[in-house]
Amino acid sequence: MTSATTETTQHGSRPSAAAKPRRWAADTVAAMREGARLRLDYSAQSLWSVDRMIDGIRREAPPPAALDLVLRGFGAYAGEVIARQADGEWWSSGGDHWVRTPDGRLWDPIEEARRCFDGGGSLRLLCRDATEAARPAG
Repeated sequence: MTSATTETTQHGSRPSAAAKPRRWAADTVAAMREGARLRLDYSAQSLWSVDRMIDGIRREAPPPAALDLVLRGFGAYAGEVIARQADGEWWSSGGDHWVRTPDGRLWDPIEEARRCFDGGGSLRLLCRDATEAARPAG
């Protein structure tokens, strides 16, 4: 088995599945810090700001080509928050990326970012649901 396919202990993730969304998340953090003066710190609370940012973008009606990359970045950021908060791991198949929490559930933060843009989703609430589901009962 090559090192690219072996499990790692950092956030319990597989490097091949985590590499792209982690890079997209880091790029989003840098872009928001530089362009919008918004500091994203990978906390669940920071997703309030991301939801508001997506709402503001929706009102500006940007070109679809630019929108996809922005929403992918915000979704990847939310997924990384979920992975860190819930001890989850990134999974991928066919170009799609999800976060798997220890309870076995798969969460789709990139699609949730698109739903948020459409007015029917919330990255903050997705993170809350994922972290609550990942908590051990008792």
